[in-house]
Amino acid sequence: SEKEKIGRATAALVNDGETIFLGSGTTVLEVARNLAERNLTVITNSLPVINFMAERPNITLIALGGSLRPSELSFIGHITEQSLAELHADRVIIGTHAISVEQGLTNDYLPETLTDRAILNIGREIVIVADHTKCGVVSTALLAPLSAMHILVTDGGTDVEFINALKQKEINVIVA
Repeated sequence: SEKEKIGRATAALVNDGETIFLGSGTTVLEVARNLAERNLTVITNSLPVINFMAERPNITLIALGGSLRPSELSFIGHITEQSLAELHADRVIIGTHAISVEQGLTNDYLPETLTDRAILNIGREIVIVADHTKCGVVSTALLAPLSAMHILVTDGGTDVEFINALKQKEINVIVA
């Protein structure tokens, strides 16, 4: 599937020994599946990623607590944000609800927006994973300007004009 291809392509960006943040959602879980045998430190607020990585002896797992968002099985809110303030990652890998050239990264769930902003702040490099249904779309709340991301990993269904517009803004786009 598209998400599996995105997961493989994103995992190829990660080097052994790195500290990475893995966000919530099914696409990021595909990234995690492709990193299972690597030697990494993984920070996450995703319960599925926590459960998947917990038994991997080569993974140093940092699980963030907070208020559970049942629909995403992710931890958000003040406690999560306080924990993030103490951490740094070489690479942040998260999904987003919508990406627009004009409006940047947007989200449809307002309580999660501040947590996602805190996540973006801990990374040296920001990798957004999003299939074509999230590209060229605007949602309710501004998460971050387009300049907050360094790399978009997407699928072959993403509009070529959208991809070219991102490249003009010096964002690396990988089509899985």
